[in-house]
Parts: sequence; structure tokens; C-alpha cells
Amino acid sequence: MSLRAGSICAAALIALAAPAQAEWVASWTAAPHAPVTTQGMFAAATFENVTLSQILRVTEGGTRLRLRFSNRYGPHPLEIASARVVRIDDKGQEIAGSARMLTFGGDPVAVIPRGAPFVSDAVALDVPDLARLKVEFYLPKATGPCTCHLTGLDELAVSPPGNHVGKPFTPASKAMFRAFLSAVEVDSPDARGTIVTFGDSITDGVGSTPGANRRWPDILADRLQAAGHEWAVANAGISGNRILSPGMGEAALARFDEDVLSLPNVKYLIMFEGVNDIGNRFRRATPGEGGQPPFVLDQPEITVEQMIAGYKQLIARAHEKGIKVIGSPIGPYKGAAYWSPEGEAARDRINYWILTSGAFDGIVRLDAAFADPSDPQQMREGYHMGDHLHGSDTGLKAVGESIDLGLFK
Repeated sequence: MSLRAGSICAAALIALAAPAQAEWVASWTAAPHAPVTTQGMFAAATFENVTLSQILRVTEGGTRLRLRFSNRYGPHPLEIASARVVRIDDKGQEIAGSARMLTFGGDPVAVIPRGAPFVSDAVALDVPDLARLKVEFYLPKATGPCTCHLTGLDELAVSPPGNHVGKPFTPASKAMFRAFLSAVEVDSPDARGTIVTFGDSITDGVGSTPGANRRWPDILADRLQAAGHEWAVANAGISGNRILSPGMGEAALARFDEDVLSLPNVKYLIMFEGVNDIGNRFRRATPGEGGQPPFVLDQPEITVEQMIAGYKQLIARAHEKGIKVIGSPIGPYKGAAYWSPEGEAARDRINYWILTSGAFDGIVRLDAAFADPSDPQQMREGYHMGDHLHGSDTGLKAVGESIDLGLFK
């Protein structure tokens, strides 16, 4: 055999041995945000010398996974001394042989700088579509106020003192928020990409049954998998979020890079946000309240034109990354605490622009799926949780089922 022929054979063998190119997608996300107040239900959790266990469900399966942690709002570096991921069944029991210890650059310990995300090394694990996972990690040192996502809608268990990673424990306390965990990324050989759903509490799932995965993005993920369309769905909703102003979470314009553009292989973005901007802006004051609910930090005198400019900014930034943006008109909210005729007039003008401007790559009518046919300004009875703003399981199911799967090519 000639030297040249031998070289060709060697190169061919190397190519056969090399793994296929990774196709990472964001199979689950929980957008973190800073605490809004220091007391009551919004008080910032802190942890020290405890193990956290969190339950979640991915959307797209694959052959490897990695976890993204976040110390975005931490007051100092965050140490994770041990971390583990394991598949669980429908009863919450661990599936034998599926546990994997996590490392970070080969080290079992991660020290996450203040303000930073931190991604684990990839671990080989066969993860089916719509699989449930349990993630455990030990926090040996005081964390300070948690970089959390408040509307977790699934179990977070806090251990008694000590490292209980990989060991059963009776929780010292339980909660339903996400702590320090912001994404599960899966290497999927057949994935078409990631679809991000970007919005507020209606997208976040407020009003749905905890632990049941009945948010409208969950319904969309179920439908895609049932139809054989291999898409990851990443829910980037934050309860109380707004396009232009901070409050519950940074404004959409401020958090867009971290919560959307930093995710792997994003192809589509569904944008359903704006009701908190107009609701708070045009909300009529009640005695002693000053016109603002207590969890809103500020409320600039925004205009419809500024709202439209905000949407245009998000669309332009997505298009720069090759992401197609699917828009929905703002949903009906007549009867909600912050509804007013002035807010309804603003919603009507913004929705007319969303539907007719051609700025979006596609339109979905999530607003119409919620609406009462006899009065489209309000949600259909039974489709909201009783507050005329947040969806019930029935309403969120209708919204998730209203989306044309043909939009995702």
C-alpha cells in the first residue's frame, strides 16, 4: 500500500470513529429573576449546607444532556459541591441505571462567579421525549438570595443539613420554584431545533395544575411529539414580566439575550407578552394604592408607540440570529384587577399593529383561543382561574391546541 493510500485509509477510519456533530437544543428552561421584595411570598430564599432536589420534564429527548445553572443575581460566587441528574417514572421513582453525576470541566465542584451562567459537562444518557428528570445538588456554603424562578409549578425539596446527593431524604421543606437551575440542554440526533415561548405569567403557567405540565407550551410540546415533529420547546415566560419595564424579572428587552438568544439552536420564537405593560400603565387607582399593585417597582408613562417600538426591537434582534418570530395579539383581560377602558383601547391599537404590520414571520391567535365569543374583550368562562387574566387548565389547553403545527418547518 502506498503512503498516500495508507493516509486516506487512516483518515477514513478516524472519520468513522468520530462522533456525529452535536445537535444541542434547549429541552427545558426556567428564566431566572431577582427577588422583587424582601418579605412575604416574594421573599428571596437562601440556602446553606443543604441539598436541593428539583423535578422537571424535558420536551425533546436525546442521547446526551448538560445542565445550565445560573448565579445571575447572586451577591457572591455560588459553590455547588456535588450534582446529579436521574430519570424518574410517572410515580416519581428513580429509573435504575439512569443516574449520572455531573462535572464541570472535569471537576465535580463548580464555583459559579457572581452574575454568571455555568454549564455542566455533557453526560451520556438516553432521554426519551417528554421524560421526567430529578436534579439534585449540594450547596455547602451560604448562597445569599437565590437566583430563582418563582413559578416552578413542580416540586423543589430542601434536605436537612448535609450532602444528600444520591441518597433518599425526608425534606425539611418544600416549595414550587426553581433555584439556580435555568436549562436542560439535550443532544438530539433528530431534533429540528428549539422553539422558545417568550412571555409573562400566562406563558409561565400561572393557573395550571402544579406538577401536571399543563402550561400552554407543555400542550404544544405534547402535540409536536405526538405528530412526530421533533422540536424542543423552551418556556421563557416569567410571571409579571413586561416588554418595556422591569418588575417581576427584567424587562423583555433587557433579558432577551440571556433568556432567548443564548439558548442552543433556536429556530422559532413565539411572543405573547404585553398585557402587564398596558394593564399597569392604564390601571385605575384604588384608595390607598397609588395606582400600582405592590409588586411593581415602577411604571413609566409608556405609549402605544413605545410598545410597538419594543416589539420591533425584539423582532430585529431575533432576525439577526436567523430566528423566525411568531406573534400573538395581547390576550383579553376585561374583568381583571388592572383592566380599564384606556388599557383596552391601547390593547386594540397594539393588536391591530401585530395583525396587520407584517413585522412578524407568522401569527397565532392565542388571544382568540382565550376569548369569550359573546364578548371578545374578556376570557371565556372556565378558561381562566377566576381572575379573568390567568388561564385555567382548560383555557391553557385550548391555547396550546390552537397553534398550527405547520408553522414550524
